[in-house]
Parts: sequence; C-alpha cells; structure tokens
Amino acid sequence: MTTEGRRGRHSYAGMEMKKAVLILVILSCGAASGAVAQTQVGSTIGTFLRIEPSARGAAVGNAGSALPGGMEAVYYNIGALGLIENSEVQYSRTLWFEDINLDYVAVGLPIRGVGNFLVSVTALNSGDIDVRTVEQPLGTGELYSVSNVALGIGFGKRITSRFCAGIQANYVTERIWTASDKMVTFNLGTTYRLTESGVLMAFSLANLGTRARYSGSGLGIRFDPDPDSYGDNSALPAEQSTDNFPLPGLFRIGLSIPYRAGTSSTLLFLVEGLHPNDNSESVNLGVEWELWKILSLRGGYQTLFQTDGELGPTLGFGVARDLGTSHYNVNYAWADHEHLGSTHRVTVTIEF
Repeated sequence: MTTEGRRGRHSYAGMEMKKAVLILVILSCGAASGAVAQTQVGSTIGTFLRIEPSARGAAVGNAGSALPGGMEAVYYNIGALGLIENSEVQYSRTLWFEDINLDYVAVGLPIRGVGNFLVSVTALNSGDIDVRTVEQPLGTGELYSVSNVALGIGFGKRITSRFCAGIQANYVTERIWTASDKMVTFNLGTTYRLTESGVLMAFSLANLGTRARYSGSGLGIRFDPDPDSYGDNSALPAEQSTDNFPLPGLFRIGLSIPYRAGTSSTLLFLVEGLHPNDNSESVNLGVEWELWKILSLRGGYQTLFQTDGELGPTLGFGVARDLGTSHYNVNYAWADHEHLGSTHRVTVTIEF
C-alpha cells in the first residue's frame, strides 16, 4: 500500500471516530437537558419488565441497546436479533432486592432465507410474605406472594448489510395474592452499522400497549348502598375497581464504539440515552475490555442526570470458551443502589 493510501485510510478512520464521538456528545447533552422534567415515578404498571436480565448489559451500566450482537443485546433492543448468525440459548438469574428473584430464558433460532425468531420467558417471584394488618402487625398466619410472568415471541431480520430491525410481542400477567392483571405489550428496535470499523447506532421502543388494571377476589368488599336505611341488606358483595394504569414505556437510543488496543485486546465504549414515560431522561455509560477473546472486564454507570436518581456504578466480568462445536459465555454483574443495596446477575449463553 502506498503512503497516500495509508494516509487516506487513517484519515477515513479518523473521520469515522469523530462522527461517532459527535453523536455520543449529542446523546449526553440531550439527556442532560431533559433531566429537569417533572417525573411520574410509580404511575405505571408492569414495571418488572424494566428489570434488565442480561449480566453483560448490566455490567456496562445497562447501556445495552447497541451491544454488538448476541442474545445478551436482544432484551435491550429486539432489532439486535437480526445480528445473530447461529442458534443461541440464554439463561439469566437476577438476585433483586429483598430476596426477590428474576429468571429469564430466551432462545434465538435463525432460519435461512426467512430471518431470526425469538422465544422468551421472564418470571419474577417474591417468595412467601407474611400477611399483616393494623390489628395484627406481627402477622395473621397467612402468607401471600407476588408473581409476574412475561411470555414473548419475536422476529428480527438483517435488511441490509448495515441495517437490522425486529419486533416482539409479549403476554404479561402480574399477580399479588388474589388480585391480578393481564396485558399485551410490543417492543420495536433497529440497529445500524455506521462505519466499517463496527460503530453501531441503535434505537428501541419497549412496552408499547394499552392500559391495564387489577381485578380479582382480593378486591372484594362488603358494601352498604344506603347506610342511613335500616332493615335492608347492609353487606352486599361488591368489588373495588382500580384505575387503568399505563405501561412502563421506554425509548432507548444507543451507540457503541469498538477500539482495538492490540492484537489480543479490544475496548468497547457504550453510551445510551433513555426516555421513559414515568421518569426524567438519563444516560447510561459503559466500557468493556476483552482480552484474548476469553476474558472480559466491564464497568459502567446507570441513569446519569436522572432527577433524584438512585442507581449508580456497575461492575462485572465474563468468560467465553469453546465446548466442542458450541461456544459458551458466562457473565456476572454487580449493580449498586443508593438505598436498597446491591443486585447481582449471572447469565449463561450457549451458541450452537
């Protein structure tokens, strides 16, 4: 290659990097300027859908919408489903606050000439909780639990060599003792490769759907339609009607920038802007350092610039190895919460 050719290649690569950095700055400034908006925390239903199951994504500050391929990115952006090339199975276990556990299983299946299909199951369980009343604050002897489940099917496809898109439908149910709700949600997502060096931009919309409300025998009461009358039935069976609550919608725009630091070392920088429908805008930041394509070290920060934000730093690592004709990844993530302590995630992914 001539000197002019090398200079041209380096100049082009420099322009690509400058373009990516400019987008990163715009994302951060946009989220920071919107963080002063009034929040509506606690006004949505089905918020367990926002618990990110991926240990790899959680370790990089949950800036996962632009993670380059693999099933670990699909939760954040269903458009990433179009990037997988082989069948993959993923299982995640999240140790949430107060002994609450979240399990997530996803299977990605490419079909040549058609696209890639996804089946996923998300299940949250609180374990048994004592029923307490004002009269019996130490417990009535009864137990109840909270159990939430989401069943999802999705489709993703590589439209061009640079552009992928995907869609996912979820049937969601929540149960608190004898009260429950049911709803259907939709996720949409795209990824676009900006440069030949692998810079990715991603957009995703999660939890689109109609409002939902609780119903069930747990809302049953005895009702007196006319308390001032005597001799009528003063204990008619009735059911309280709750409000219809919106779903926890979330728009993500993300960017990932890879940088080869040597023959056996690669850095991945990630930034993501968040626009939820019940909170202020914020930014997730993360970095991943991969060594020898075996060991990955990760760190990040969640919900930067969020009004009264309580999330913070994240850390994690991963190991990737071949097992016969298969390839597996084992990832771990730790995430901090200002008041409720730490959460832990473990994810195992096998690619066939």
